Amino acid sequence: MSQQEFHPWAVSYLQRVRDGRLPSPVTNADNLPTPILAQIFQSMLQSRLLDLRSRLLQAKGQSFYTIGSSGHEANAVVAHVLNRTDPAFLHYRSGAFFVERSKQLNGSTPLYDMLLSFAASSDDPISGGRHKVLGSLPLCVPPQTSTIASHLPKAVATGFAIDLSERLGIDGNWPHGAIAVCSFGDASANHSTAQGAINAACWADYQHVPVPVLFLCEDNGLGISTPTPCGWIAHSLSPHMQTFTADSRDLGDVYSAAQAAVEFVRSKRKPALLHLKTYRLFGHAGADAEVAYRKKEQIEGELEQDPLLYATALLLSRGVETAEQLAAQIEHLDQQIARVAQEATQRPKLQDAAAVMKSIVPPPSGKPALPLADRSIALGFDKHNLGKPQHMAKLINWTLHEIFARYPTAVMMGEDVGKKGGVYGVTQQLVQQYGPNRVINTLLDEQSILGLGIGAAQQGLLALPEIQFLAYVHNAEDQIRGEAATLPFFSNGQYQNPMVVRIAGLAYQRGFGGHFHNDNSFAVFRDIPGLLLICPSNGADAALLLRQAVELAYRDNRLIVFLEPIALYMTRDLHAPGDNGWTFELPAQDAALPEFGTPAVVEADDSAQADIVIVSYANGFYLSRQAQQQLAAQGIRARVLDIRYLVPLHADKIAAAIGDCRKVLIVDECRKRGSLSEELFTALHELQPNRYHISRLCAEDSFIPLGAAAYHVLPSKGAIVEAALMLHGAEK
Repeated sequence: MSQQEFHPWAVSYLQRVRDGRLPSPVTNADNLPTPILAQIFQSMLQSRLLDLRSRLLQAKGQSFYTIGSSGHEANAVVAHVLNRTDPAFLHYRSGAFFVERSKQLNGSTPLYDMLLSFAASSDDPISGGRHKVLGSLPLCVPPQTSTIASHLPKAVATGFAIDLSERLGIDGNWPHGAIAVCSFGDASANHSTAQGAINAACWADYQHVPVPVLFLCEDNGLGISTPTPCGWIAHSLSPHMQTFTADSRDLGDVYSAAQAAVEFVRSKRKPALLHLKTYRLFGHAGADAEVAYRKKEQIEGELEQDPLLYATALLLSRGVETAEQLAAQIEHLDQQIARVAQEATQRPKLQDAAAVMKSIVPPPSGKPALPLADRSIALGFDKHNLGKPQHMAKLINWTLHEIFARYPTAVMMGEDVGKKGGVYGVTQQLVQQYGPNRVINTLLDEQSILGLGIGAAQQGLLALPEIQFLAYVHNAEDQIRGEAATLPFFSNGQYQNPMVVRIAGLAYQRGFGGHFHNDNSFAVFRDIPGLLLICPSNGADAALLLRQAVELAYRDNRLIVFLEPIALYMTRDLHAPGDNGWTFELPAQDAALPEFGTPAVVEADDSAQADIVIVSYANGFYLSRQAQQQLAAQGIRARVLDIRYLVPLHADKIAAAIGDCRKVLIVDECRKRGSLSEELFTALHELQPNRYHISRLCAEDSFIPLGAAAYHVLPSKGAIVEAALMLHGAEK
């Protein structure tokens, strides 16, 4: 073997095998049959040689990701004792797990597939060249990127959803009886996302709710350069669930522990922890210089604890082949990987932005439209109110009842959505009508709520997670941004997270205020590719738009955030007390849905000529309607647009609704900096340069205080009238 063509460690390893300079096996591992040992050893070896090849390719600019699995290869044992149909959420050091699972499906080509991923080739069968990920649709491995425990909530939820679908009598994407597994490192175990997910699993298990999930903590004692305190994982995690432990230098120990852990989770339908002692070799990643924070003696000493050396010694102790025969096989495998790598690096790359972005929007599901619900049954609980105009909260509630009646796979999850019916009564009577398996009262943890939505969606259910207040989503936004929205992108559209996330939010709420209950910032959603953000301003639109959102999730696999303005939930009047100008009848079930992206238009009179156009949404639209009347009294005809579809913003359709009018006032209840108004202002100018005379009226760049002080920093009806008068009288 030429040292110029192969990694120095591979050269040294081969020499050690030939010279017999290997550690003594920790045990004889009599429980581990030789054929299984030989197969697992091959997976471990393949993973190691792939790691080394990636580093060689990276030095030539042909590979772009060198966080490897070296020292963690005993996770191949865990893959061996699991079923291929057990969904596996893997962190980036699970290469050997992936290789071993590939052997459960004839025709798999893990070496080539992983090298295509290293080389960022568009032929990569999972990500299409978008990232180095471990993932496969036929192997039931949803792809993860640089996970820091962000995958644990959905892994817990997937285990829950597997048994939930069985209770509902629904065949899901994962088979009944399957279990979920997620791997993560000892450093990631400290992340709030990991702690929340483990707590959620144990919280449910404590109440005898089935949650068949195996937590695989691969403990190498380091978080990049920060050591994990000795014994910390056992101290912090083991008291909460059944724990199985093993040292990866002893494959017999790992085999017994993995078998016991998997059998426990599968038979008991309970969470368990498999605490696997591993060793991180060659630094955190290719660019990590360990000598900067570890003593040379530590690094060299850990290389001698290499689980692959112990596995090699164990295999040779069985006497199946000689050291020379094994060395020849290793050399042949390394040469094979070098040849495969040469081919993989020559394969096509993503050529343009269109190719990169092709999978941001997932392909449609192809599911047929379902028959409409029988309204007399679905809304029979409230029949004395049917046919009467209602406020928004009531109409959303009725719409949810119709959705649950029409879609048997619909499930809702959130805090207080059950018997209480939500803080504002929007989900009342749902649990009484459809039961606790479809309307799930969760613990107070938004990461777990959104994770549960993701897990349910991946199982094939129609997920409707609810976040109680907009401000509460900010501590869990990565479950939407980093997990749900990215899954189609990093799986080349093979995996999707279709769901409708309902969130009560925005400002102007009276009597229950302050920042956390009057949050006027949804900027995070505007920065997530592929996400749709819909926001109604009135009950009739809320019903239509919610039906549309559900249809988009069900048939088009879309991820939707449905933002419900709290202050308008119970609003009945528009101009004067008792006028009921903001109550509406529930639209017929077969009523036409709006064309997506099209704003609603309200003219000042029948002339269809406007002196000024006010563009807004939610509370701003409501206030603009009030201002519209006052402006009309002063002889100014104001056309008012309700944007409704906030992400993506359809500037062309808004411009069409503006028509010939050149004076445009944007009323945005969110803060001036970072609000939708900035995008709309820019988009209109880019669409038709120098055509419009545009003014903005926004909230101040302030958090929302408590009580009447809130209205000092928010747009008001009077301020809209004043801004419109100034714009109307202004010269270009």
